[in-house]
Amino acid sequence: MTSSIPADFFGRILFLLERYGASFLRGAGVTMAIALVGTLIGCIIGFAVGVVQTIPVSKRDGLPKRIFLKAVKVILSAYVELFRGTPMMVQAMFIYYGSQSLFKINMSMWFAAYFIVSINTGAYMAETVRGGILSIDPGQTEGAKAIGMTHFQTMTSVILPQALRNIMPQIGNNLIINIKDTCVLSIIGTVELFFAAKSVAGTFYTYFEAFTIAMVIYFVLTFTCSRILRWAEHKMDGPDNYDLANLDTLTQTSGMYPFKKRRTGNE
Repeated sequence: MTSSIPADFFGRILFLLERYGASFLRGAGVTMAIALVGTLIGCIIGFAVGVVQTIPVSKRDGLPKRIFLKAVKVILSAYVELFRGTPMMVQAMFIYYGSQSLFKINMSMWFAAYFIVSINTGAYMAETVRGGILSIDPGQTEGAKAIGMTHFQTMTSVILPQALRNIMPQIGNNLIINIKDTCVLSIIGTVELFFAAKSVAGTFYTYFEAFTIAMVIYFVLTFTCSRILRWAEHKMDGPDNYDLANLDTLTQTSGMYPFKKRRTGNE
């Protein structure tokens, strides 16, 4: 079988693409699906954890509320530190195989892949969201409370829309990381891009050629996503220059927009 493989490097690459191109594409599709879904769910988890971690606790609150919030924050902090402080590969082994041996839970390979990437991303996003919330001027929170808004209303209507723009680069960074880090899920049998490349390489012992193809595909995926996210950030920034609406009577009376002199019948 190996005698039919071309002798030159580019010839072997073309040979692998012709014979196993569909396998590479399927692996790339699985990689993107896991990365996108895991990042999306991880962002939802991160926003929820970040908001809860920033709930203020004062002495005026009742003792049960303070104890409850303190316990919840300790649990969430433990979750964040645990998943930020251990490799995703170890987490995959622990969750996928540990759930079977300890709790008799037989996770499907696909559910485990989505679950692992999601909770891992959620831990990183929680700290990002917390930092984004704290970066907003505290006066805006005080102003919202002064007009009677609850903490939830303040977060959803005032703070988070501004914090979202600040943390958009980190959201994109997490997506790029997840595209690359899905390769560790091959350890639990997930047939993503790395697994496909490894299988193709082992067939003809063309490791250099197969992983060259995989490297190019990874780069195309990450570069495309980074350009799209950069475009989204630019759209969120809005135009560079803003003009006050000339129909606003307040701006007209301030002298910024002169009144048009009305013609009367005597003119």
